Amino acid sequence: MQTSTTSTAEAPPTRTGGAFDRFFRISERGSTYGREIRGGFATFFTMAYILVLNPIILGSAKDKFGEQLDAGQLATATALVAAVMTLIMGVGGNLPLALAAGLGINAIVAVQVAPLMSWDDAMGLIVLEGLLICVLVMTGLREAVMHAIPQPLKQAISVGIGLFIALIGFVDAGFVTRIPDAAKTTVPVQLGSGTLTGWPMLVFCLGVLVTVILLARRVNGAILISIVLMTVVAVVINQVADVKTWGLTSPDLPGNPVAAPDFGLLGNFDLLGSFGQVSVLTVVLLVFTLILSDFFDTMGTVVGVTAEAGLLDNRGQVPGLGRVLLIDGAAAVAGGASSSSSATTYIESAAGVGEGARTGFANLITGGLFGLALFLTPVLTIVPLQAASPALVAVGFLMMTQVKHIDWDRYEIAIPAFLTIAIMPFTYSITNGIGAGFIAYVVIKAFLGKAREVHWLLWGTAVLFLVYFAIDPLEQLLGIK
Repeated sequence: MQTSTTSTAEAPPTRTGGAFDRFFRISERGSTYGREIRGGFATFFTMAYILVLNPIILGSAKDKFGEQLDAGQLATATALVAAVMTLIMGVGGNLPLALAAGLGINAIVAVQVAPLMSWDDAMGLIVLEGLLICVLVMTGLREAVMHAIPQPLKQAISVGIGLFIALIGFVDAGFVTRIPDAAKTTVPVQLGSGTLTGWPMLVFCLGVLVTVILLARRVNGAILISIVLMTVVAVVINQVADVKTWGLTSPDLPGNPVAAPDFGLLGNFDLLGSFGQVSVLTVVLLVFTLILSDFFDTMGTVVGVTAEAGLLDNRGQVPGLGRVLLIDGAAAVAGGASSSSSATTYIESAAGVGEGARTGFANLITGGLFGLALFLTPVLTIVPLQAASPALVAVGFLMMTQVKHIDWDRYEIAIPAFLTIAIMPFTYSITNGIGAGFIAYVVIKAFLGKAREVHWLLWGTAVLFLVYFAIDPLEQLLGIK
């Protein structure tokens, strides 16, 4: 298995694989049905945790009136939106980019938005945010911003996401944890619980070793083989040792594999209800925060994953970008309308790309599995994070290899690239890394007397990021807090 940033857009088309092959351009992009299917499975298993995590984050929060959302209904809504929007992205965007409720955005909704209004009003705000993003796409502004980014910064975004996704894998597995009483030490994180202990940690460490060995040997399906193998190992260990510390998902063999979906949350939103609960200025700031987070998380993910797949053209642009961004905006609307929070493109899609997925055909598999999850959640969520997380570590390595394309001797681009790469994992945010890189880029160019080389959209975006980073003091200054 190899990573590549070489464009496949100019490869001679192949017309021998049938209707699906021609529609999804599978052969043209150098892929096969086997790779696409493996990629679809790998992407699903690395992001299936959202079926458990999203109901926990949203279901544990209370709105202004003390109401809570039903966890079962949240699980159904989460799976439904992920299935539908992933399929639409596959058919409409023809890229291996899966979508589901966005982590980070759901936390903003639960912690910052819901306490100020009812759940219906909060989800209406998500729908409004998604509609505004769609407007930005249709006016061409969102696509223009992405095209205005210099190629080295796009490569830095991909590398930063690689480190970020590897860190997610380490944290999800419990290999890296927060120190419980961090106030007594200058070290914020540690190895395991101070040492590596327990059967789940053994599963993760073995999974990493199996994955990297298979990758080094160029075994087809390395990532998916590792996930399946370590899930089997986890199930056996759990049966023998009765482990209690797997985390969000436990490899328990389900008694009843079928669970009936509950669609009770669909349509429970009030588009303009938030204006009756808080001031117009507060609504504007909340929407601004949601849009900026959604906007640039998606931008980083789309650029990073397609670059890793070798699908960027010679100008470093994503094929069919306008359609991709419009579908992503529609996913935010769908997430709000279903009360599952804003859905967005998932960085875990890189796991599918690592398995060889290069087209939207992989999304048919991933979306289909999310559809099955509506009824078979007990079966499809037995993959513990310790078995799935090694895939994220491996993908982090694959994406990291693009760092060689950045010219580190040109400080005016190397410094912004470094900040982009470093701040993403260190602050656990794609948006923060992109913002720091943009601001550093325009400031350095200005002080070098090269301000005219910076696209005006990057200047405007840098100003928006300054507001984003200063949102808390601005809210205090305006009397919102």
